[in-house]
Amino acid sequence: MKRTQPTNMIYIAILRGINVSGSKKLPMAELRELLAKLGFENIQTYIQSGNVVFKSSQKDQEKIGSQIAEAIKKQYDYEVPVLVKTIAQWKTAIVNNPFTEEDISKQAITFLASIPEETTIDIDGKGDQFKIVHSEVYLYCPNGFGRSKLSNNLFERKLKTQATTRNWRTIYKLLDLAEALEKS
Repeated sequence: MKRTQPTNMIYIAILRGINVSGSKKLPMAELRELLAKLGFENIQTYIQSGNVVFKSSQKDQEKIGSQIAEAIKKQYDYEVPVLVKTIAQWKTAIVNNPFTEEDISKQAITFLASIPEETTIDIDGKGDQFKIVHSEVYLYCPNGFGRSKLSNNLFERKLKTQATTRNWRTIYKLLDLAEALEKS
């Protein structure tokens, strides 16, 4: 009987809060080495804020995220939330954007670790808008993200789940990297 090799899936992992304002330093070369030790393959990173694309035969995304977070904790002694998505989930997040008529440079997606039970948040956003769709919060901040009250901390506190935000340039670049890896 011929054994078949497990099919490798392509994943996009986004880490929260590394290399921000000099805290939780984690060079991307070291992150790639760490993921390779965990058995992941074809690991690619994008910019210094913890964006990774890789292949794995594992199917449990939550477990993959936990493995990465635990390895970082063990090696660097700090905690980093890690969210792991498939290409299909990433594409769905892109397609679900409710702000397609607005300036994309003023938009981002806050990715949530789970679908929130409560989706009502009362906040005076001074023109900022957000919409929760499944496990993503779509942001439109016409006055810039630096002035917005719509932060990861706000969403984590109000929605009781982990959150990390990416702008559209990063979102599209990670999709490009994942699709190129899928074709290789």
